[in-house]
Amino acid sequence: MDNPLHTHILQGMDSDIIIVGGGLNGPALALASARAGFSVTMIDALPLADRKIPAFDGRSYALSLGSVRLLKGLGLWDAVADNAQPMLDIKVTDGRAGEGPSPWVLHFDHREIEEGPMGHLVEDRHLRRAFLDAVEAADRITQLSGARVLSQTVGPASVTVTLDNGSDVTGRVLIGCDGRTSGTAERAGIKRMKWGYGQTALVCAVAHEKPHDGIAHQFFMPGGPLAILPLTGNRSSIVWSEKTGRAETIAELDDAGFLDALRPAFGSFLGEISLTGKRFTYPLGLSVAQSFVADRVALVGDAAHGVHPIAGQGLNAGLRDVAALAEVLEDAKSRGEDLGSAAVLNRYQQWRRFDTTVLAAATDTFNRLFSNDNPILRAARDIGMGMVNAAPALRRRFIREAAGLNGDLPRLMR
Repeated sequence: MDNPLHTHILQGMDSDIIIVGGGLNGPALALASARAGFSVTMIDALPLADRKIPAFDGRSYALSLGSVRLLKGLGLWDAVADNAQPMLDIKVTDGRAGEGPSPWVLHFDHREIEEGPMGHLVEDRHLRRAFLDAVEAADRITQLSGARVLSQTVGPASVTVTLDNGSDVTGRVLIGCDGRTSGTAERAGIKRMKWGYGQTALVCAVAHEKPHDGIAHQFFMPGGPLAILPLTGNRSSIVWSEKTGRAETIAELDDAGFLDALRPAFGSFLGEISLTGKRFTYPLGLSVAQSFVADRVALVGDAAHGVHPIAGQGLNAGLRDVAALAEVLEDAKSRGEDLGSAAVLNRYQQWRRFDTTVLAAATDTFNRLFSNDNPILRAARDIGMGMVNAAPALRRRFIREAAGLNGDLPRLMR
């Protein structure tokens, strides 16, 4: 129960928690916070109509089992379950486009763990709509869409943001869910460590003749990894990382030319392929905030850490941030603590900082190790994959990592 001081503070506030950013992490945190009894104001620069995507546009997410548990905990899983494709196996291979994969294959089979599929593939449109519908239905959440934050001011017991329409919103703590170029972080004076990889991700979806059997493929090539991720039906999501110069050339091709460029890397194991939905390009790099917290401010998701998509863990890491921060704030409330105090927010940072630093370092190392054609490194990584594949205990550990089951899990992910 809040003490009288906190009750007094709240009388001059619009919400307990202000969230900037309405992508996926923002609504997830808003719902987790409202579930814990907090009042929330969520601010997003995009109009609401632009955030609800009615048609398939090619984008999708590989949700780990831990992230699926979070959606279940928030009451959202039923809204996406019928459109979610279980990820049963992961096969990792090395090679060159047009030559087929190396004989060394790293195979992760979901049957080696007791919990079921390692995760599910869900299209962006289904996931986004489920989050936004739930936010609209939540009594404790106020949405301000089409509004930009111009400034933020921290006081001794509150934080206030000023919007581009001239209005102010005041709360006890401000959460930045506003991506790698986070204005929340910049205004709080938080600097970033970042560098580019000289790679660009070509993202799309394809339909294919043969069933994928729920198997995800990661094919490492000299220019970067190609991920083929199973969607519902005979469709797969493609995340194809290439050297930026070549990626830009491929991106400028028409659909037929793009498919001609993709086929040698994709191979023929799923039969003939055709594009479905749009194509996107994303420059790839590493971007990590030097601190995840400041005075009455915390960062979540890409605002705190943007990593290479090589392991498909970007959104999963963000959702683990969400679950951890929601738990820290809920526990602070039960103890009558000030939500925005350094003591409370530092607990969140201590929880998430190490995990995300390890993830950033691992994705960076794997990308540098595999995105080249050095024969010595090629031999070393092939032998390494073979050794992991031959060691059941080590392989099982990797499977649990991919499923988001390792480490200190927040309550919403248990």
